[in-house]
Amino acid sequence: MSIMRVLVCWLAILSAVAAQKETHYVPGHDGMVHLFEWKWRDIADECERFLGPIGFGGVQVSPIQENVIVGNRPWWERYQPISYIWHTRSGTADEFKEMVRRCNNAGVRIYVDVVFNHMSGDHRDAKGTGGSTANTYDFSYPAVPFSREHFHPSCSINNYQDPKNVRNCELSGLHDLDQSNEHVREKIVEFLNAAIDIGVAGFRVDAAKHMWPGDLKVIYSRLKNLNTEHFPSGARPYIVQEVIDYGGEAVSKYEYNSFAAVTEFRYGMEISNSLKGRNLLKWFGNWGEAWGLLPSQDALVFIDNHDTQRGHPDILTYKSSKLYKMAVAFMLAHPYGTARIMSSYNFYNFDDTPPQDSAGNLVSPSINSDNTCGNGWVCEHRWRQIYNMVRFRNAANNTNVNNWWDNGQNQIAFCRGNAGFIAINGDNYDMKQTLFTCLEPGTYCDVISGNLENNKCTGKVVKVDQNRKAYIEIFKNQEDGVLAIHRGAKVT
Repeated sequence: MSIMRVLVCWLAILSAVAAQKETHYVPGHDGMVHLFEWKWRDIADECERFLGPIGFGGVQVSPIQENVIVGNRPWWERYQPISYIWHTRSGTADEFKEMVRRCNNAGVRIYVDVVFNHMSGDHRDAKGTGGSTANTYDFSYPAVPFSREHFHPSCSINNYQDPKNVRNCELSGLHDLDQSNEHVREKIVEFLNAAIDIGVAGFRVDAAKHMWPGDLKVIYSRLKNLNTEHFPSGARPYIVQEVIDYGGEAVSKYEYNSFAAVTEFRYGMEISNSLKGRNLLKWFGNWGEAWGLLPSQDALVFIDNHDTQRGHPDILTYKSSKLYKMAVAFMLAHPYGTARIMSSYNFYNFDDTPPQDSAGNLVSPSINSDNTCGNGWVCEHRWRQIYNMVRFRNAANNTNVNNWWDNGQNQIAFCRGNAGFIAINGDNYDMKQTLFTCLEPGTYCDVISGNLENNKCTGKVVKVDQNRKAYIEIFKNQEDGVLAIHRGAKVT
């Protein structure tokens, strides 16, 4: 009997762990987009007019907690909390709640970027976006409240071979909270549970690498189940932890993936390296764990994020648009991992603020007639080559990679079951091949170069013959280095 009870307890723990890696997307939706620095009202509008209808699964939003105001308003001020009050340049608590409700109703889930490794660094006369004040030099944050006893003693992170230094010292001078302290845990759990109550689907945990796994496990175990107004009974919040691990450091991603999902930073680096000519695309035939990546269900994958596009010159971004679209197309076509798309604003320097007016208020993106954005916003998620690959991902869901083909170098193609087919030309010469597509015979629209509209293709037309083969050509001088067809883009 006691063995049985132990087994039941273990199964309960395992199912809770598995559940914290479940995104809870609405059926028929997939793909997360990070609407970096968007306002809550604009995100609500975007869920209803674009993300929901296209079939996006969810949105990662910028931090919701009040942050310290920094001169010139750099983007990174959002990662310097002064309290857990929901008031930022993105909007008020009421606007945030309204956004979550509207996005859930549109079939799009919300994941909050949460910052609880630290509070702010030192700022003279520190004032927050919601009006709170703090004496940062004295570690006094009365709006929480936190005081000196809730922080680790001051020291700088300067040795990534020492896990204690990485987890107990200050990252870039940001005052490091002690998550083993019961008061600290209570405040964090209260903050996260309030977001769960109003219908968020989960969290991206900033700087998880700088917190002890044991402390995080305790915090996650105290979180409520998701709100049953939007989610099934007993659903656990999706949690993805930011652990930057390119190898060679004391702290490993494998210390965190047993109890929640983890950001797989090597993913974007390896794909960027290949498309930049440092590796052959043909090697991606066994893409996934064989490359030293996390197990698929544990990994949040992305080409770039808000940090790497500013601080990692080897990573592809919107600034190399052709190669970037190829990288994102491969990510969305391949079943490995939970895919997240970056949606940026134009920047030229590391610190550049998001688009703002003269008073420092965020400016809304304008929407152009071709679906792209203006007002300083890049909106990669509105590029046809990217949003159509979200549709491809939905059409091919629950299928594996099959019928891999390559030319021995950088021209590759593969099927997803009999639901989708993609070809990528990473070589510096034309691709002209007759290939097995796995799709039913018929006429298909290439979703990279155009759409299926009024039963006609606005881009390339691909004819699949009785043997399920098609002639595929991707010229090196064309705008796009990808061709993709799927069962949802068939001319009837």
